[in-house]
Order: sequence, then C-alpha cells, then structure tokens
Amino acid sequence: MPSRTILSKCWSVAFVALFLVVSSNLSVLAQGDLMVFPKRLVFEDTRGTKELNLANIGNDTARYNISFVQYRMNEDGSFTEITIPDEGQNFSDKFLRYYPRSIILAPRESQVVKVQLTKISELKPGEYRSHIYFRAIPNMKPLGDEEINKDTTAVSVRLIPVFGITIPAIIRIGQNTSKVSLSELNFAMVNDTVPTFKIAFNRIGNMSVYGDLNVVHISPSGKKTDVGQANGISIYTPNAVRRFTLNLRRDMKVDYRSGKLHATFSAPSDTRKEVYGEADLDLK
Repeated sequence: MPSRTILSKCWSVAFVALFLVVSSNLSVLAQGDLMVFPKRLVFEDTRGTKELNLANIGNDTARYNISFVQYRMNEDGSFTEITIPDEGQNFSDKFLRYYPRSIILAPRESQVVKVQLTKISELKPGEYRSHIYFRAIPNMKPLGDEEINKDTTAVSVRLIPVFGITIPAIIRIGQNTSKVSLSELNFAMVNDTVPTFKIAFNRIGNMSVYGDLNVVHISPSGKKTDVGQANGISIYTPNAVRRFTLNLRRDMKVDYRSGKLHATFSAPSDTRKEVYGEADLDLK
C-alpha cells in the first residue's frame, strides 16, 4: 500500500502530511483514525450512484475534507502526483460529483459519501481514473491557548500529523480489451534466509487490470505447496509494465533448490473466476 510524506516548514508551525494510495489487499482501508469501504470505486456503465462508507475509529471528533487528486503509477507500483494526464491516460474527476464535500465524525461515528456520474454524453470509450482524497483537518489551538516560548531567540517548530487516504475512482466505457502476460520471473534467497520472488506484469489493451497473484512450489515429484500470495495488484493505464517483488513463505518442507514455481495472476476472489496469466520458473 504506497504512501508519501511531505514536510512543509515555516517559523512557527511545521506540518507533516501522509498520503496513502490504495493498492493493498484490505477490503476496508484504514489510515490514522479513518476507515473507508470499499477501497476502490469502479463505474462500468453510465448509470447510478455509488456509496463510500467512512468511519471514525478514534477517540476524538475529526473533520475530513474531500477532493480529487491525480496520480501516475510507476513501474514499481509507487505513485507520483501529476496535474496533466500522460499520453493514453484520462482523468475521471470532471465526470464525477460527490457529496458532502467535507464531513465531521464523532468517535465511533460513520457516514456515507455518495459519488455520482455526470456529463455522461461526453464520455468516450475507454477508461478514466482519478483518486478521491480524504484529508484530515488537524485541530489547531486558538492563539490565546498556545504556550508562550520564553526564549525569544529560539525558533519554535511544532509537528502536526495530517493523515489522508486516497482511493481510485474509475469509469469504464465500452468493451474491455486488456490482457496480461507474466515475464521476468526470478527467484533469490536474500541474505540466505528470505525466499524472494520477482515478476513483471505486462498489460496490453484499453483498461487497467486488478487481480491477485498466487505462487505455488511444485516439487520434482509433483507435490504442490502454496508459498506466496498478494491480493489487490493493479496495473493502471497507460502503464504497459508493472514489476513486483513478493517474499515467499519459508517452509522447511519446501526445497527452493529444486522443482519449479508456478505463478498465477487472476481476478479477485470476490468477482468471477478468471485467470489473466500464468508462468513457470524452473529452480536450479
């Protein structure tokens, strides 16, 4: 689940902002004291309104502002914030509206945020993606309540953590032509203790792909053992490649010096069963 930290510093106050981009295997996303469900929105037709459920799991009342941000996915799965779409990328924010635009949640309180399609007639075949950003607004002390620094020659710096969550909001119009193949399979024993598996997902077509990776060790005698799994892997448009590293289970019954590893990338378990791609790596 990728994140980044921005530090903005001035003479009296410094803020730390933490942004979380969703690509984890959690069905409920949590950061700070905020929980969001579901972890992604996908509109696959031109009708309807979808709902996001937000819950404050903390002990203090919290306020959150809601907005859109735009991201480029890098080959390693990390994200870079952008303002202009890359070639072959379309933003979805101008075709979506949401309400309310800010919420205040008491401890253990929840609320629904509705997201609705707009300007449907302007949508052309293809995929559109933006990210909905829920930003916590810190509680600031009134000026009269702030502590007075008796040393007037010192610089006072106060760090205030500001947590945020982003989830992808995707619109898909027309037939999905995307396909995925697996390549660049590699196995290594890191520090002689951690079995590590690397793989590249190669996407072609007009839409993003989202699925689960499963790795099975097959011994020379044919015995199969599940040794690794990673759910919720995305390859967003317009990316053609995503590279991924997975630490495999250390099982005394599995000999990683022989046999082979069989990798399967398939649709998430909560959708229809579909295998996107398979590949084998012979171990020596």
